[in-house]
Amino acid sequence: MEPTSALFDGAFWITTGAILCLLILSGFFSGSETALTAASRGKLRAQADKGNRGAEKALVITEDNERLIGSVLLGNNMVNILATSLTTALFTRAFGESGVALATLIMTLLVLIFAEVLPKTYAITNAERAAAAVATPIALIIRIFSPLVSAVRILVRGILSLFGVQTDPDSHILAVREEIAGALNLGHSEGVVEKEDRDRILGALDLAERTVEEIMLHRSGIEMVDADLPPREILNQCLESPHTRLPIFKDDPENIIGVMHAKDLLRAMYKLVDGTGAAVDVLDDFDISSVMMKPYFVPDTTSLDDQMRQFLRGRTHFALVVDEYGSLEGLITLEDILEEIVGEITDEFDPDADHPVRKGDEGDYIVDGAMTIRDLNRATDWHLPDDAANTVAGLVIHEAQIIPAVGQVFSFHGFRFEVTGRKDNRVTKLKIRPLS
Repeated sequence: MEPTSALFDGAFWITTGAILCLLILSGFFSGSETALTAASRGKLRAQADKGNRGAEKALVITEDNERLIGSVLLGNNMVNILATSLTTALFTRAFGESGVALATLIMTLLVLIFAEVLPKTYAITNAERAAAAVATPIALIIRIFSPLVSAVRILVRGILSLFGVQTDPDSHILAVREEIAGALNLGHSEGVVEKEDRDRILGALDLAERTVEEIMLHRSGIEMVDADLPPREILNQCLESPHTRLPIFKDDPENIIGVMHAKDLLRAMYKLVDGTGAAVDVLDDFDISSVMMKPYFVPDTTSLDDQMRQFLRGRTHFALVVDEYGSLEGLITLEDILEEIVGEITDEFDPDADHPVRKGDEGDYIVDGAMTIRDLNRATDWHLPDDAANTVAGLVIHEAQIIPAVGQVFSFHGFRFEVTGRKDNRVTKLKIRPLS
């Protein structure tokens, strides 16, 4: 009886109690790390705005993830190592040398179940609630361990620098845009997020990274008005055009002198006829320059986000795009930018209301050559590169290094491209299908 009594003395129960407390602390550190890293900052901000101090504190401590994770890992490793050491000492006292292996087995199971899996499962299931609950004690732990964590940071960066690895202390592993894009793509692949919703949000996020050159209507497709035409012909062209704004040029299409709005033209001509009661011949004396607006030029390198802000600020929806030499490249409207977010916008006056990509009978796609690669990727969920060309025709010409003839077939980037239409030097129609 004496050996048993000596074994279960006061020191045994104190050590056992200390091990249990250390396991609880280990579970707290593990769950806190998972909760604070998995919690949505957007949801925490919403809770903080409602007066939740824990959520507000969680937002503060998650601003420096490196310091947060360093402090939590330091505390977690300290309690795990101490708990394992105490257990080993306890089992060695009870079972001799075989107690080391037994202590390792038991502590592995206890730490895995009660200090890792259980708290992390709860934390990831209730991330925001758990983050708000543990934020205050974790903030205190960060403050206590801050000097040691800073020293570890310096040591780690010094060791990495010996191997040529440079770290930026202010950098983030993922930018917010990439985090949102990744979450949307994951949600779409799992069927949670609709394709249209994903495309709209990603389209809005991409505006700052894209330029007007990528989506503008090329100058070859711009309908213009010759200022030297008789007023009746100008009026007739305006009535037959599907556009409400038309650029006006004089002598040379490069020489844009103004922009005419159909409403302004019709109002002015109506006044001439109705105000005097004169015959329609009075239109012959009409001066187009009296109703045209001053042209608005923008450089082709302007981002879509900046251009949309300029449109809204200037209360205009129409701009002419020029290159670095001042030569006309195309035109862009507010509608063009909005289409990058919501998709194609058509009305009863659009002559080409059909979608520029149609699925053929044989599983291939009939694509307009002027369609942008980005729009094609959005419509088909493909991933054709758009760094070398903006349009599908431009991609084919870039890869083929020639202006292909009708009937020529090319294979690149995992797709088969067949040219089915060409006008002058422009590829107008293509038939595309994945090689797989």
